[in-house]
Amino acid sequence: MKIVLAYSGGLDTSVLLTWLKEKYNAEIIAFCADVGQEEELRGLTQKAKRTGASKMYIDNLQEEFARDFVYPIMQAGAIYEDQYFLGTSIARPLIAKRMVEIARKEKAHAIAHGATGKGNDQVRFELTTAALAPDLDIIAPWRMAAFRAEFPGRKEMIAYCRKHKIDVEASAKKPYSMDRNLLHISYEAGILEDIEFDAFAPKNKGMFKLSVSPEDAPNRPEHVTLDFEKGNCIAVNGKALSPLGVMRKLNKLGGKHGIGRVDIVENRFVGMKSRGVYETPGGAILHFAHRQIETITLDREVMHIRDSLIPKYSELVYNGFWYAPEREMLQALVTESQRNVTGTVKLKLYKGNLMTAARQSPVSLYNPDIATMEADPTEAYNQDDASGFINLNALRLRVRAKVQGKRRRK
Repeated sequence: MKIVLAYSGGLDTSVLLTWLKEKYNAEIIAFCADVGQEEELRGLTQKAKRTGASKMYIDNLQEEFARDFVYPIMQAGAIYEDQYFLGTSIARPLIAKRMVEIARKEKAHAIAHGATGKGNDQVRFELTTAALAPDLDIIAPWRMAAFRAEFPGRKEMIAYCRKHKIDVEASAKKPYSMDRNLLHISYEAGILEDIEFDAFAPKNKGMFKLSVSPEDAPNRPEHVTLDFEKGNCIAVNGKALSPLGVMRKLNKLGGKHGIGRVDIVENRFVGMKSRGVYETPGGAILHFAHRQIETITLDREVMHIRDSLIPKYSELVYNGFWYAPEREMLQALVTESQRNVTGTVKLKLYKGNLMTAARQSPVSLYNPDIATMEADPTEAYNQDDASGFINLNALRLRVRAKVQGKRRRK
C-alpha cells in the first residue's frame, strides 16, 4: 500500500508518518508544499526519511500560491468574519491539489493528513480531493478512536517523538501549534486556548516570527506605493514585481512596522468557536491598498454588489469550497469587477497602522470639479435636482408615517 502524507515536519505529522507506516505496513511518500515556510524546510527531506518515509517531495509552489490563490482572494476583498485574511484556508486547496497529482504519479492508494477531527483543515483537504480525485481514499487518523486514545494530547505526542527519536520544535515549554506560509503565520491550541491569555504581552513577543510588536516598530513612519493593474498589484515603490515578489516585499515592510497582527475568536465550519493569533503583514497592506484603489475606480453599484458577496466568498474559502462551482462563479464576477481597478496607492506605515497618503488612477471615477463644494465648472450636477430626488425617496416614508399616525390616534 502507498500513502501520500501531507508532511510539515512538525509535531503532528512527525508522529503520523511513523504511526501510519506501522499501522498499515505501508510505503509512506511524504509531501511538503513550499508555500513560504522558509527556514522550516531546512533538513526536511533528511528528517522525513529518518522518520520512515520512502520519498520526500518538496515542491516550490510559492509563485503559483501568490498568483493563483492569494491574488484572487485579494481581488475579492476576502476577509473572514471581518478579521481573518484566510492565510491557512487559501493554502489548503493548493496543497491538496498537488497531493492528488503526486498520488497519481506514484500510483498511491490513498492520501493522509494530520488535520484534527475538530478543525477546518480536514474539510478543506477532503473537499478538494473529492472535487479533483473522487476515487482516492483518504486517511484521517484524528478521526480514528484508536489514534485519539493513544494520543489524547500534545504531551503524549511529544513523548512519542522522544521515544522514536524524532526531533520536533514543539515542547512542553512551547505548547502551541503554528502554520506558516507566504501570506501569514497562525498560532493556535495549547496555551492559546485560554482566551484570557494575552498573546501580545511583552513577555510573549518571542512567539512571533514575521513582525515586531507595534511598540518596538520604528518611531518614524515609512511610505510605500503600490501600483495596480486590473486589481492586481504589479509594482511596489515603482519596481515591477511578480506576485511572489510583491508578497515578499510587503511582508518585510509590514513586519518592520508591526502591521497585520490579530487575535481572533472565529467560528469554525464544524460548529465550534476557536481562538487563533495571526501575523499577516504583507496581506494586510495589500488588502488595504487594494480597497483604496477600488474607491476611485469601481462604480458604486458594482462595488456594493461585490461587497455584498465578500462574506459568502470568504466563507466558501474558509470552509474549503475553493474548487466548488459557486466559488468559481463568484470569481468570474470578481474578475469582471476588476477590469478598471488600475492606478497607484501611497500608504503610510506606522506602528501597526495603515494610513492612506494618496490615490491616483488614469481611469479614476472621482472628479473634483463635480465633488467640489465650490461652483461646478462642468455643470454636471444641478443642486436643484436634489429636491425632486429627495421627495421621491421620501414618499414611502411619508405614507408610512401618516398610516402609523392614524393608528396611534385610534
